[in-house]
Order: sequence, then C-alpha cells, then structure tokens
Amino acid sequence: MPSTDAAATALAPVAAAPTAIGTATATATVGTRIPGRRLTPRLLPLLAEAELLDSPAGWGSARTPAGAFRLEPVRLGRDLELLTGWMNDPEVAAYWELAGPAAVTAAHLRVQLDGNGHSIPCLGLLDGTPMSYWEIYRADLDPLSRHYPARPHDTGIHLLIGDGTNRGRGLGTVLLRAVSNLVLDNRPRCTRVIAEPDIRNTPSVSAFLNSGFRCSAEIDLPEKRAALMIRERALRNLI
Repeated sequence: MPSTDAAATALAPVAAAPTAIGTATATATVGTRIPGRRLTPRLLPLLAEAELLDSPAGWGSARTPAGAFRLEPVRLGRDLELLTGWMNDPEVAAYWELAGPAAVTAAHLRVQLDGNGHSIPCLGLLDGTPMSYWEIYRADLDPLSRHYPARPHDTGIHLLIGDGTNRGRGLGTVLLRAVSNLVLDNRPRCTRVIAEPDIRNTPSVSAFLNSGFRCSAEIDLPEKRAALMIRERALRNLI
C-alpha cells in the first residue's frame, strides 16, 4: 500500500471549533457569516477541506511541456471503474497492492472520502484526459509523521500513472514538479512537499529526484522501506 493513511486517527470535527480560512476566522456554526458567504450545512465539509488542504479542486491548471495539467477530486460513482482498471495493472499493483475487484479500490477510496479530510484522492487530467491518480494529504497529520521530523502543514503526495503508454517517457518527473508547484502556490502555510516512494521503485525515486525533491532519509514504514523525499519551498527555484 502507498501510505499509512488508512490507519489515521480521526481528528476532532471542525464544526465544533473556530476554523481558520486564510487570515479570516469563522466559527463553523450554521447561520454564521464569513466574508461574502453564509455558512450552511452544505458548506461545512468544504470548510474542513479548505482548512486541511486548501481545496485542490480550486487550484487550477498548470502548464507543462506535456500539456495543461490539473487535479480533480475523485467521485466514486464516476471514477471507480477507471481506477479499478489502473489498480489491476501489474506495474501498479506491485506497489499499491490494490489489485482485485472494484470493491477493493472502493474501500481504499472511502477511507479518504469518508474520513476526516486530511487526504484527498484526485484524478490527474492532462489536456482534459484522466491519466493519473494522486493522493494529496497532510503528512503532518498522517501516521507517517511518526517516522520523520514533521513540520506543520507538510503536504504529502502519492502518484500512479494509470496508462502504461504514458510511462517511461519522463511524464512522472514533469507531473511531480507541476503538482508540487501547485501545492506550494496554493498552500502558503506549507513549506515542504513530502513523498515516501518504495525504495525498490527505482523509476519513481528517480522521477522525484529529477523533479526537485531530495532524498532526506530511508525510513521503515509498516508496509515498506521508503525513500523520504522532500521538496523545500525555499529551494523550489534553485532545483
């Protein structure tokens, strides 16, 4: 499995406490006003997402040498068949360990979709075509934080390229740089983007290194030995 997200401990519901949104603070109580909006039950989940991950759905697209790329949060009813097919690709299954019927993929997604909001599964669209799967997560709120010196708002990423025709031609490097830039551009409180690919997955580790990450350490996680990859905001324009 790519991460320890499934074992994450639930956080206290944001509806019971003040929630920070940028520089404004609002109490998440139905009927309370925030600048330009009135809170309703429908908006409360979006508030939680904004606080935890600043809404990847609104990050927009990134220009890359391969085309325009954007993240779109997964919708189970729409995307399950596509993602199940990708998870059953032998090259993907070797590291994600989610091969099997749709119920296996659905269970993995529901942990995030029905969880506390610290991890958001997304499709990666290149020129409008879904071609990759991403998990954008708060590494400092994940069990991963027990295995490295986490900082507040560290943001983690997992990636798989779903179509084999898109592998082996440098797309991983291009997309990792694009997505880590999107994180840093849209999450001003985040100073580092984190990843922990399986140390055996040489193409993945190489793609991270070529996209501006450095290997900080090798760490033992419950399901794998991983390379702890870090891209620092302070060095983003130098590497």
